[in-house]
Amino acid sequence: MSVKSSTYEENIRRLEDIVHLLEKGDISLEDGLTAFEEGVGLIKVCQQQLERVSQRIQVVTGNGELAPLVNQGEV
Repeated sequence: MSVKSSTYEENIRRLEDIVHLLEKGDISLEDGLTAFEEGVGLIKVCQQQLERVSQRIQVVTGNGELAPLVNQGEV
């Protein structure tokens, strides 16, 4: 699955899968590192996707009043 073309929800599901895999702990060190690297990349992509949504909300509302709430994860 390509991260760039994936939706936020797909990326979050994949990230959850990676977390479960790492928590389980029955993978090799190398595979764990590879999964961890993928997870870090997914976090960055999800943060970018959320930032784009925040910017769109600001455009729609005509102001930045919702920005602090989005940045704090309250929206």
